Amino acid sequence: MKPDKVLSLLGLSKKAGKIESGNFCVEKAVKAGKAYLVLIANDASANTKKDIENMCSYYEVPWKFYGDKDSLGTAIGNEYRVCVALTDEGFAKAIEKLL
Repeated sequence: MKPDKVLSLLGLSKKAGKIESGNFCVEKAVKAGKAYLVLIANDASANTKKDIENMCSYYEVPWKFYGDKDSLGTAIGNEYRVCVALTDEGFAKAIEKLL
């Protein structure tokens, strides 16, 4: 398996303390204006995807679908995560460039 640069950057941003993960924390970061990019797992439920997309659209935060719950969670040292928010503009731009 080749290394995934997006997941590597997620791990680095977690170590730097620039990630919020889980629905509640992501929602809080987006509403507070601290999120620069939200990544949503491809295997999240349709209702969850719609809720996060609508929230991000309203607060004008870019979002992308990437990976699955297990890969997002493993990248940041958790069991699984449906969504993660990057709270650092540099990390967010680097990941957007890769996507």
